[in-house]
Amino acid sequence: MSIWSEPQPDSRFVVVDGLRIHYKRDGQGPALVLLHGSASSLQHFDRAAGLLSESFDVIRPDLPGFGLTGPRQDRDYRIPTYTATVAGLLEALGVPRYALAGNSLGGNIAWNLALDHPERLTGLVLVNATGYPEKATPAGMRLTRNPLLRPVLRRVMPRGAIERNLRSAVGPGSAVVDEAMVDRAYELMSRPGNRSAFVDFCNTDQPDRSAQISRIAVPTLVLRSASIDGQHFTRDIRGAKELVHPHGGHLLPEEEPRWVADAIATFLGSSAGTPTY
Repeated sequence: MSIWSEPQPDSRFVVVDGLRIHYKRDGQGPALVLLHGSASSLQHFDRAAGLLSESFDVIRPDLPGFGLTGPRQDRDYRIPTYTATVAGLLEALGVPRYALAGNSLGGNIAWNLALDHPERLTGLVLVNATGYPEKATPAGMRLTRNPLLRPVLRRVMPRGAIERNLRSAVGPGSAVVDEAMVDRAYELMSRPGNRSAFVDFCNTDQPDRSAQISRIAVPTLVLRSASIDGQHFTRDIRGAKELVHPHGGHLLPEEEPRWVADAIATFLGSSAGTPTY
């Protein structure tokens, strides 16, 4: 077994609604929760979390369907269910107030939690977040919706295809996609049930709550790559601040961990770093 497919020395687990959630926690200070995107894992924030843990109590879960948390028995991958699970996780950990930062799917969950539990959030950071219906769907997700390919992808997802998807998700010229990153993504996707969970997730009809985004009153920072489409958070959330990275792709926390960590720390009022934007 690979190191990625097994718990690491700093792995922790907690049961939430019958699901054994894998998470990591490090640092001291105000609570900061980092939520990864689809087909990813808590390692997505490894380097950014290392920087942020100097000033924050950083909590990173593997979201249901991914990483070492693995699939839900009920196969319910709707955003409101994810949101309830994350809220339940933090309740189980005895963390009543926290800032949330999420990339992609993680950002979608984060702003939904800001709508459902605004009293718990001290700040909201949306990193290339999803949730607007006009946002383009990645090619890898579109493939899982092909009825002929769907049963095949439940059994096997070639390493080469995962590498191509990762390379398409980063900015041009980025060297972040290396053998270790591809190995990690491939091995975690190959864990029992994770391929099927990803197919189930991609074929889940998600409710469109984008019309409610303007109700968000939590202090919000939007971190966006210039190449990312279908985002209107700065327009719709009153008082939201936005920073745009000129060259980054979809996976900003892995591509530019220092830029992301400094922006989050500064926004949340920490002196952990000086932004380089």
